[in-house]
Amino acid sequence: MTATPRTALTIAGSDSGGGAGIQADLRTFFANGVHGMVALTAVTVQNSLGVQGFSEIPVDVVTGQIKAVATDMGVDAAKTGMLATAEIINAVAKTLDEVHIGRSGTPFVVDPVAASMTGHALLREEALEAIRTELFPRATLITPNLDEVRLLTGVEVTGPGTQREAAEALLEFGSEWVLVKGGHLDAAQDCVDLLSDGESWVELSGPRFDTRNTHGGGDTMASAITSSLAKGADVPTAVTEGKRFIERCVAESYPLGAGVGPVSPFWRLSSP
Repeated sequence: MTATPRTALTIAGSDSGGGAGIQADLRTFFANGVHGMVALTAVTVQNSLGVQGFSEIPVDVVTGQIKAVATDMGVDAAKTGMLATAEIINAVAKTLDEVHIGRSGTPFVVDPVAASMTGHALLREEALEAIRTELFPRATLITPNLDEVRLLTGVEVTGPGTQREAAEALLEFGSEWVLVKGGHLDAAQDCVDLLSDGESWVELSGPRFDTRNTHGGGDTMASAITSSLAKGADVPTAVTEGKRFIERCVAESYPLGAGVGPVSPFWRLSSP
C-alpha cells in the first residue's frame, strides 16, 4: 500500500489561465511530493495579459472548506494567496485559530497577494490593514515581493540597506519570519532574497534569468516553501529549498499567450 504523503492547504483564488493561484499551488505541491488541498476564495477572469475581473466566494464557503479538510484529512502546512476582501481575511484568520493553523501550531505561510505584476494595488486599504493585523501575527513566514512591501510598509526597496529596513518594518507586524524577495529589483545583477526572524539574517542569492515569463512565480515559491514545511523542514531550510525550486521553474518557463507566460515545474518530471 502506498504511504500517505504529507498534506498542504492553499487558501487562494483561481487563475483561469492556469499560471498562478491555486493552479500553481497544486502543481507545486504535487511536484514536491505533498498532497494538495484547496479553500477557494475567488474566481478570476484572467489570461497571460492580466486580470479582467473576479468574483469572490461567499465567506461561509471559504471557511467551510478550511474546516472540512482540516478536521478530516489534517493539514501539515498551509499558505494563503489572493484573499480578495477584508471580510474574507478576517474570517480566514478566525478559522485558522479554530483548526490550530499558525501561531506556533501548524506552519502557516502568508503570500500577501496585494499587487499585480505591474505593481498596481489589488486590495483596498482595509484589506491591506487586515493582512497586517490579522494574518501576519499568525504567520510562520510572510513572503512579500517588493511592490507588496511598498504597499504594506511604505518602504521603497532599492538595495540591501532598504531591503533590511523593509524586513525590520514587516517583522513589527508579528510574523515569526519574513522573506523580502528581490526578484523585482531589476537593477540588481543577481536575485537576492533576505530572510530574517529579527535575530538571524540570511541572504539567498540566485541567478537572474533573461525571460519575461514569470507568471505565478511568487505563488510557486511560496507553495514550494510550504511543501518543505509540511515535510518537517525548518524555515531556513524550507526557504532555501523553495528558492532553488523556483530558480529551476523560471529557467524552464515558457511562452503562452500574447502576454506573460508561466514559470514551469515540469522539470521535476525528468529530474530526481
